Formats: sequence, structure tokens, C-alpha cells
Amino acid sequence: MTGWIGVSLGDITGIGPEVTLKALALEAQADNTRYLLIGDAEHVRHLNEQLGLKLPLQTYTDKDESGGIFLCQPLPDALPADLMEGSPAAARAAVVWVREGAQLCLRGQLDALVTAPVNKEAIVRSGQAFVGQTELLSQFAGTDRTAMMLLGQDERGRCLRVALATMHLPLKLVSDHLTQAKIEMVIELAAQACRDLGLPRARVAVCGLNPHAGEGGEMGTEEQTTIAPAVRAARRRQIDVVGPLSADALFYHAFKGDYDAVVAMYHDQGLVPLKMIGFETGVNWTLGLPFIRTSPDHGTAYDIAGQGKANPSSMLAAIRLAKQLARNRSGTPTRSATIG
Repeated sequence: MTGWIGVSLGDITGIGPEVTLKALALEAQADNTRYLLIGDAEHVRHLNEQLGLKLPLQTYTDKDESGGIFLCQPLPDALPADLMEGSPAAARAAVVWVREGAQLCLRGQLDALVTAPVNKEAIVRSGQAFVGQTELLSQFAGTDRTAMMLLGQDERGRCLRVALATMHLPLKLVSDHLTQAKIEMVIELAAQACRDLGLPRARVAVCGLNPHAGEGGEMGTEEQTTIAPAVRAARRRQIDVVGPLSADALFYHAFKGDYDAVVAMYHDQGLVPLKMIGFETGVNWTLGLPFIRTSPDHGTAYDIAGQGKANPSSMLAAIRLAKQLARNRSGTPTRSATIG
């Protein structure tokens, strides 16, 4: 692949820069992809040396560079080397870096953006209103037609692909935020995601909200009033979709391969089964943005940051998925193994 994959390095007091460099040590020689690391250049160089990776890091100049790993530092000054975990300076910088990556994508200078983890609490403490990187990028791109899809696979290559109808909400607010239009949109995005991955079909299964999908209204009515009408509307638009189905059985059948994507009603309904089968390989893909964005499905892991023992598997999967999607979008055949 000849293209540019950007990586915003997230909170540098967490494991984002470490897993990024470790992942690139495994992937950068696979083809002639060019990687742009958006963050603190001095920190990255020091970490590269500390980890003994000896990656050939270059200063970014323009888009005509040959293959390699390039550093882009949007802030004029380097961050202090002795920042404490969750530092406000690191939190503010992480937001600048993800915005820079999004801007480069919108300008056509990057083919995809991978975002390393940030810490929501640290960003809020730094004085910025923040819910999550997915919501930030949606706002920056000027669209509210987005959804989070998580992808994971087990050691035998069996996959789950789960799109969320709601994201970062307290459980008691989920029902109030579910609308027919929202669920229908996520069904549409999930079906399109299957096509973007190059899957031979796009069969979507939709979870109910309540136990046993409401038991005909005996344990909740959202299935009858909101979810089922969204499924019927999607079917009228020729989308191959079933539901609402009881989530406890649905995920078993999806894991067996009966469905290509699942739409879950809330965060933990979808992420618990996914992390059970792919805790170290999970990837977050933001559907509906005008550019490709993926991220590893883990946080900043302050407890192991700076110790050199962070597992790069999820970041590696996120980079490979970004490359696969960029190839598919350009019509170039894909070669790297992914969880698509």
C-alpha cells in the first residue's frame, strides 16, 4: 500500500506512544505505507530509544515522502519529560493532536487516522468539555450520523462486529435516548460497514433492550414501540436485518457466523461479549465519518505506563484495519491479516 496512515498519540503519560511504536515495529516493513505520528516528537524519539526498537523516525515535511515513519509536532514546544499521569498538559495536548489528525484527513493529506487512548477524566479536569474521541471527531467533522463499531476476534479467527445505538451514557438514560431514527441509522451504518470490509454479505442482527427482548411487552415496551419499527423500516430499504432478538442468544449465533454485524442498544451490552472473545485484539471503528478512523479498544493504562510491558495487539489491529479500509476505498487489494 502506498498511502498515509496518521496516528494521534493520545495521552503521553499513558501507554499510547508505547503501543504505537511496538505495533509499527511489527507492521512498518509489511509494505510501503507511510505513517505520520502526531504528537510530541522528542518524547517519541526518547521512547523509541528506551524500548530498543531503533525505528527510523523522520521529521515530516510534505506528502511526497517515500515510505517510512514520520513525526509531526503540532504544538510549538515539547512537553516536559517528567509529566505525572493524567497531567492537564498531556490531556490538552492529546486533544490538539487528534484534532490535527482529523484536519489532515479532511484536507486529504491522510488516508486514515488511528487514535491512541486518551483519558476522559483528565481532559475534563484540564478545563475542556469532553465525552469521548468518537463524539469529538463527529463534532469536528460536522456530522451527527456516526456510530461506534467494535470488532474483535478470538485465537481461531472467529469475529464479532458490534455497532452501538448509544455510546457513553449512564444506563438509566439509555431508553430515553433510543429513537427509531437513531436505531435505523445505526443499522444502515452497520450494513455499510460490512460492505466496506468487503464481506460477501451484510446480514445485521439487532438486540432488544430488555431481557428476552421484552417478552412481548411483559418486560418492557421499547422493542415494540421503537426497535421493531426501526428494523421494519430498514427492511423496506432492502437491508438484510433481523430483530429485535434477545441479546443473550443473539451473540452466540453471531459468533457462530449466522450474522455479520450486531447492533447493540447500549455500551456494555455490546462490549462485554466482544471483549470476552477479543480482549487484546479489539478495535473501535467510527462509522459515518467522512474519513477512516480506528482506535485500539483499551484505555491509557496508567498503572503500567512507562514500564515497557504494554501489549500492542489492539493498536496493531487498529492500524491494520485502517490500512485495509483505506485499500478497499482506493480499490487496492489488501494483504495484511485483519479482524475485518
